[in-house]
Order: sequence, then C-alpha cells, then structure tokens
Amino acid sequence: MSSCTAIFLSILLFFFVRLFFVVSSSRRIRLAAANSRPLQTCSIAIFLGSGGHTSEALKLASALDFSRYSPRTYIVSEGDSFSAQKAHALEHIKATEHVFSDDHPQYKLLTIPRARRVHQSLLSTPPDAVKSLLACMYLVSVRPLFKKGAFRQPFADLLILNGPGTCVILCAAILLNRLIGLPSPRVMYVESFARVKTLSLSGKLLYHFSDRFVVQWPDLVQPGGREVYRGCLV
Repeated sequence: MSSCTAIFLSILLFFFVRLFFVVSSSRRIRLAAANSRPLQTCSIAIFLGSGGHTSEALKLASALDFSRYSPRTYIVSEGDSFSAQKAHALEHIKATEHVFSDDHPQYKLLTIPRARRVHQSLLSTPPDAVKSLLACMYLVSVRPLFKKGAFRQPFADLLILNGPGTCVILCAAILLNRLIGLPSPRVMYVESFARVKTLSLSGKLLYHFSDRFVVQWPDLVQPGGREVYRGCLV
C-alpha cells in the first residue's frame, strides 16, 4: 500500500469517526434544556421554504415569545419575495402588539441561492446545489467570525427547518461546521403538516442529523424512533 493511499484511508477513517460522534451527540441534545434559563434570550433562525412551507414556519414563529426569542433571522431562497413579505408582515404585527422593549429592529432577512428550482433537470442541479452550499457555509461559518463581540458564537442559537430541499443544504453546512469543531446552532426540523403517513424527502435526509425531529401526525411516530409528537402545531 502506497503512502498516499494510507494517508487517504486515514483521513477517510477520521472523517467517518468524527461524523459518528457528531451524529451521536446530536441525538443526546435536548432543546428543552434552554427552558432552564428563562431569563436569557435565544437567538433564532427560521428557514422559509416558500408557499405552504413558509406559512407553516411563520405560524410556528408567531406562537413564540418575541421578547425572549430575539434577535430573529429569516432565511429565504433567492427570488422568493412572497416569504420575505410574509416575514416583514409578521414582524410588523408583533411590533404593533408592543412586544419589543426598544425601537430597534430585532430581526433581519437573509437570502441564499436555491439548491434546485421547480422542474429543474437533475443534470443542471449540482452546480446550483454547490452554489447554495457555499452561500450557506459563508452564512454559518464565515460571517459569524467577523461579527463584533461574537467570537465562537453561532449565527443563531436555534435553527428551525420544515423543508423543502434548500434546507437540506443549509443543514449540510451546519454539519460541516460541527465536523471541524466550529460553533453551530441547534437544529429543529418540524415535518410539514401535509405529511400524514410518510416523511418527506427532506425529513428522511435530516432525520438523523437534526437535534430535535418533530412530527404533527401520530402515524409518523415509529417504535423506538426519535420523532417527537406534540399534536398539530400549525
């Protein structure tokens, strides 16, 4: 066996061992532990996947205590003006309810490239997926390093996902962060209300990599699985 082959196999072995420990630690995380510090705020990021996904995600967000879950980051796909408008509208409604203790905006809107457009061919998808991954890596890995007073702090304490495909790329960037030891947000995946009997493709891909996996229908709960069922949330 050549030295190059031995080095390659050693790196590959290290990668899989590291991946195993990252996935194992994700399973042990309990997001409810944050409730033990009720006086502290929790920065939150929410991916708005357009259409029904956006409506469900914002419905979840509207139930939060904005005075505690602050600041908020809404992540939308490129060209999704609908989700951006809905996020601004929710923040405006909350502001009129005098939720905030000051007049400064407590939220921001970030845009990332789509991993795949509707009806896009599979052959043309990889370049767009790579472009989306690089943008997500900048968001979760590079950008926090240049934020004043936020060294070794993730771009958000908690990230909520509920599909579609671009959220898988976003989660992949966070997984890469964990593999190299950079700070990362906790990830909560909430399966869409429309998924009654089977998980979505995004849900199947992120099942083992999310810190908390929430379903909204009892038929999705598997014996010995890691799903959390709390009834219909949206």
